[in-house]
Amino acid sequence: MRLLLALPFVLLPLSYSQAQDDHHHHDHDVHHDTTSLSAHEHGAARLDVVLDGRTLELQFHSPAMNLLGFEHAPASPADEAQVARTRVQLEQPLTLFGLSTAAACEVSEQELHGELLGSTHAGYQRPDNAPSPSESAAPQQRGHSDIEARYRLACRHPEALHALELRNLFESFPATERIAVQLIGPRGQQGAQLTPSRSQLPF
Repeated sequence: MRLLLALPFVLLPLSYSQAQDDHHHHDHDVHHDTTSLSAHEHGAARLDVVLDGRTLELQFHSPAMNLLGFEHAPASPADEAQVARTRVQLEQPLTLFGLSTAAACEVSEQELHGELLGSTHAGYQRPDNAPSPSESAAPQQRGHSDIEARYRLACRHPEALHALELRNLFESFPATERIAVQLIGPRGQQGAQLTPSRSQLPF
């Protein structure tokens, strides 16, 4: 999927901490913790947003642990059920990102990336000669795994998009403690760290 995000976000700071420093230097209204986020930090996630005319694009990136509760290949029917449940939740961006129904946004494209969400895991069956999950604490199972979701929405009334509201996202994935958001919209470029107690960012 060709994303508008590919171009606008070239202009964004290279890191969340730089974005925050820029806001402090320019005395913007949004002031938050300037702690930068590592590339893979449990409890932390990133969200990039661009509103360009009637097109809204979002790119959400998170450690799989935040969304699934594990970072190994599904090893049981319960794991498979959790993967399926997470896919369903991620396929509902209007709800997940608290977008106003008055904006009349419709999803035109969406992609989910992450080895743990792959169709190869559907209907998991462990081969007879394969070690059990408890026996196979292989390096890849102990390693990091990420999930990325990308969305393109067409909004008939973008002027009705007043804010991102991530309350539902935090409630759906309670292991997610904070989300570093970078947004380009009518107010220009913004950077903020949202949490369950402060889950909204105006466009």
